[in-house]
Amino acid sequence: MTITTLSARDFNQDVGRAKKATINGPVIITDRGKPAHVLMSIDEYRKLRGGKKMSLLESLTPSHPAALDDDFEFQKFGGITKQVELD
Repeated sequence: MTITTLSARDFNQDVGRAKKATINGPVIITDRGKPAHVLMSIDEYRKLRGGKKMSLLESLTPSHPAALDDDFEFQKFGGITKQVELD
């Protein structure tokens, strides 16, 4: 596996080169000299995820238990919704 590093400017000027480089491994895109993004092939991404398909709810739920906040409550916004009477 080869890791390719491109600046954001180089990435923007030659996206095709970055896409081709993902055949050999991930492409790290830097912003002001610091790693900011990773581009990889869909096959490598699926391997990384373990090939598991996720529902929308699973994809939006934090995977690390410490990230879950038991004290979180949704705020109620008055005036945005109205009661509907059904006859």
